[in-house]
Amino acid sequence: MTEPTAILVVEDDEPTRTFLADNLTADGYDLLVAATLSEALRTLEYHRVDLAVVDLGLPDGSGLELLRKVRESGGVGARLDERLPLIVLSGRAGETDRVRGFERGADDFLSKPFSYGELRLRVAALLRRARERPSGGRLRVGALELDPVAREVRLHAARVVLSQKEFALLRQLATEPTRVFTKAELLRDVWGFRAMGATRTLDSHACRLRQ
Repeated sequence: MTEPTAILVVEDDEPTRTFLADNLTADGYDLLVAATLSEALRTLEYHRVDLAVVDLGLPDGSGLELLRKVRESGGVGARLDERLPLIVLSGRAGETDRVRGFERGADDFLSKPFSYGELRLRVAALLRRARERPSGGRLRVGALELDPVAREVRLHAARVVLSQKEFALLRQLATEPTRVFTKAELLRDVWGFRAMGATRTLDSHACRLRQ
């Protein structure tokens, strides 16, 4: 079963935040909300988010800072997704504001007051483009997400600590989740064994992964 798309709304104005949350939820999205920059960053670090709608004027900083942190977050061990689709929604919509928004990494920019129908279409378009782009090597199987570059595994967005061989075994299985691997194949590809012998290595690692 496919997980619902998760959208984070970062907006300090309570009526606007509630309006967006209610309407996006009615359209079938899972909603996360934040009223401050710090709350938004914590949410992005600890929850799966597929797209964020960000206001520029926040009580503890600028939404531009959130855009910058997301876009500069790539690399080993990164806790934010640098390719997260970002829509700026702001009452500051002059040319300078829009240029700064796009320079900091916004994918789209809507000025207030806004049409919800237009926002909904822009959200759908960005999500469609995100699904069509290359995954960057990340593997997703249900609620499990595996990042071979960062050597990181998350289950239901919670980080899972694995040993080097446990990670290698899980990666091998996740590359072809519908395939049934033989013991001989896994011992050869993960451990480099040329013959099975009487080793219990695979069994012990598989047991720990199931836990």
